[in-house]
Order: sequence, then C-alpha cells, then structure tokens
Amino acid sequence: MIRVLLADDHEMVRIGVSAYLQAQADMDVVAEAENGQEAYEKALHYRPDIILMDMVMPILNGAEATKKIIAEWPDAKIMVVTSFLDDDKVYPALEAGAMSYLLKTTNAKQIADAIRKTVSGNTILEPEVTTKMMQRIRTKEHALHEDLTEREMEVLLLISRGMTNQEIADELIIAIKTVKTHVSNLLSKLEVQDRTQAVVYAFSHGLVHTN
Repeated sequence: MIRVLLADDHEMVRIGVSAYLQAQADMDVVAEAENGQEAYEKALHYRPDIILMDMVMPILNGAEATKKIIAEWPDAKIMVVTSFLDDDKVYPALEAGAMSYLLKTTNAKQIADAIRKTVSGNTILEPEVTTKMMQRIRTKEHALHEDLTEREMEVLLLISRGMTNQEIADELIIAIKTVKTHVSNLLSKLEVQDRTQAVVYAFSHGLVHTN
C-alpha cells in the first residue's frame, strides 16, 4: 500500500484528489496539510511513501517545505502537483529535492500513475519542465556530463532507471562501495547535490528519455 501525504491549501482540491487516491486499491491518504509548515511536520510524523506538494501555500511555500523535509529526511519522495510553471517555482522545487513535477491540469489517472513511478524511484516531469531544464543547461558553454568516465555514465543511466546502489552493484558486478564512489564523483562533476538532481540533469540533457 502506498501511503500518501497530500499538501494543498485549497480544501476542494484536497477533497477531490484524496477521494480519487483512496479509491485506488494500492493507495491510502494517511494525512493532509493545508500549508507548508504543516506539510513539513506531518511528513516527519507519518513518514509517508510519497508527499504530493503544492507550490503556493501559506507559512511555507512548497519549495521551502520540500527543502526542510529533505534536510531532516533525505529519503523522502516528494512530487510537486501545482498550477505553476514559472521559473521561480520549478527550479527551487527541483533544487530543493522534489523528484517529480506535474501540473494540476494533469488527469487523475496520470497523477496516480506518476505517484507509483515516483515511489519506485523514477522522476516524472511535465514536458514544459523538461524543456526549461534543457534550455537552462544549454546556457552553459561546457556540457558537464562530458567529464564523466564511461563507468560513471553507466551508473548515471542506471540511477535514472530508478536503481538503488545495491541494484547497480549487482548489475555491474562491482562492490557497493565502488558504486557509492562513482555516485559521489558524478554528483560532483554534474554540480548537483543529490541523485534526484542528477536524474533531472540526465533527462533534461537528453541522456535518457521518458517513456
């Protein structure tokens, strides 16, 4: 069962989304939050499998709440579901550690499918978000991934498929300690802070493609 925390300041949105997710055989909405501070507190209390985070909320906005949650609980999986595609919403959310970014205009079935994929370790982005990330990266004169070794590139692609360090070690037949070293090195070379940002880089630079 996928345990969901739903954070949105609009009551009718919470009611509608919660009702649909509760009707799914594999999902349970364990808590709701009407502002970013409440989302932060309930995330740490309930430790859900995924947090659906709106961007514009009182007290703390979605990016601020995401940053606070990830700082305390690095393994938290956060999926943004919002009405906004502005640069000052998209970049802070992904940089704070959100794994996926969808619009509220996305139909309910697609949101449910995105929840399942995000919980499994995949990053799901609106096409417009991917385009923004591509444009941002293209402003750099040097493609950072060109500095990756062949093995580091292999590890990056496996991370993008949602594999854990242990699964990568098994796939490449190397020690998990070696995998961790490769991950650390590629994060540094790509100038990103965590695996999620590395996946965003890989998708936005066309190294991997969404299904």
